[in-house]
Amino acid sequence: MLLPTERIPLHIFELRFRELIRGCLADRTEFGLVLEDDRGMREIGTRAAVVEVVHEFDDGRLNVVVEGGRRIRVRELTSGRSFVTAKVEPFDDEPGTADPARIERALRIFRRLVQVTQSEGIDEPAPDSPQLSFELAAKVDFGVEVKQELLELRSEPQRLARLLPLMHRAAAAIAREREVRERAATNGKVTFGA
Repeated sequence: MLLPTERIPLHIFELRFRELIRGCLADRTEFGLVLEDDRGMREIGTRAAVVEVVHEFDDGRLNVVVEGGRRIRVRELTSGRSFVTAKVEPFDDEPGTADPARIERALRIFRRLVQVTQSEGIDEPAPDSPQLSFELAAKVDFGVEVKQELLELRSEPQRLARLLPLMHRAAAAIAREREVRERAATNGKVTFGA
């Protein structure tokens, strides 16, 4: 699964997906990514575009980077190809913008997450981004279920409201884990000079 604005690397090895990706590259078209798990195929997914071919193997496999675009709703599954195909329609947000105070709080918590994970080179999204929630969620591994939940919400304010406690808990948990590791390294004791 893929969020709008999210970039992920993919190793394409199955013949049917090689056909799909090579067709997209040749025609400069997008393809849809829709989560399918033990609950079945979800209705809401994301258009994806290959933004980089990292490596082409002699046996036809590919390493690519894809980026999520607009969200889609699967209307009807179709057939005729070796991979799953469907008729889709756009799945856009309802009108409305997020509260500036909530945006600032989300960015503040994101900065804290970057700090406690000691991550370098992670760009902070712009506060005026119309897809700020997706940009933030794409930079943190919340797991597939949370990402799918965010994908299905049709309101930027709702997505930010859902993200705030998740990011806060993640930052607190990582900070606690780091503190425990640092204490364990000193056997839980403080060293004083003689």
